[in-house]
Amino acid sequence: MALATRTDRRPSTQGSPRSPRPSGGFWASTLGKKTVMAVSGLIMLGYLVAHVMGNLKIFFGPEEFNAYGHWLRVMGAPVLHHSWALWLVRIVLLAAVAAHAVSAYQLSRRDIKARPTGYVHRRKRASYATRTMRWGGIILGLFIVWHILDLTTGTVHPGGFEDGKPYQNVVDTFSTWYGNVIYLVAMLAVGLHVRHGFWSAAQTLGVGNARRERLLKVLANGLALVLTAGFVSVPIAVMTGAVS
Repeated sequence: MALATRTDRRPSTQGSPRSPRPSGGFWASTLGKKTVMAVSGLIMLGYLVAHVMGNLKIFFGPEEFNAYGHWLRVMGAPVLHHSWALWLVRIVLLAAVAAHAVSAYQLSRRDIKARPTGYVHRRKRASYATRTMRWGGIILGLFIVWHILDLTTGTVHPGGFEDGKPYQNVVDTFSTWYGNVIYLVAMLAVGLHVRHGFWSAAQTLGVGNARRERLLKVLANGLALVLTAGFVSVPIAVMTGAVS
């Protein structure tokens, strides 16, 4: 009798709902896409820091800047062949850009599906950088294509593109009004993107908290300001004749 009573008390498994199985794995989740976006963004941020440091060598004259351009193609020698290290950097950067763009697009589509009617009033705390994040990404994507065709392949370069002479090529580009406009607008977009992106990446990766909030904001603003100022200083120097 006691055995029968115990048996009757067992919870029945018939008709009980099964726990949902994750479909698609880590990448399919919102957190997964945000993590990919954060990590790829940090990779691109590291590249921007190195890139602006290289750009500032133009202020030391054509020999210094052209030597830097030559070093980019022979770095890793003699272990690596000519331009192998440079192409490795390009492949990693291209993969980061693609991962960042795809995850951003899919998160945007997921957000639209979640609230198809949109908000009647925008959040007051949303900054200008937050509201223009998507358009900033499109602007930067178009700029990357133009920048490569201008100073890497020379396809749309004004005047005569000279392979192995980056100093003269940069001066040629920023001697045109449209080259300056395109570059300055893109660099302002970079600043806004970095300012918001750095903060978002910290939150996604679990670095941000109430104690570090002020420090992270200072770092985000500082990085955005330094990078923007560093990049725009080159076309301004060409326009003013400081670099010629």
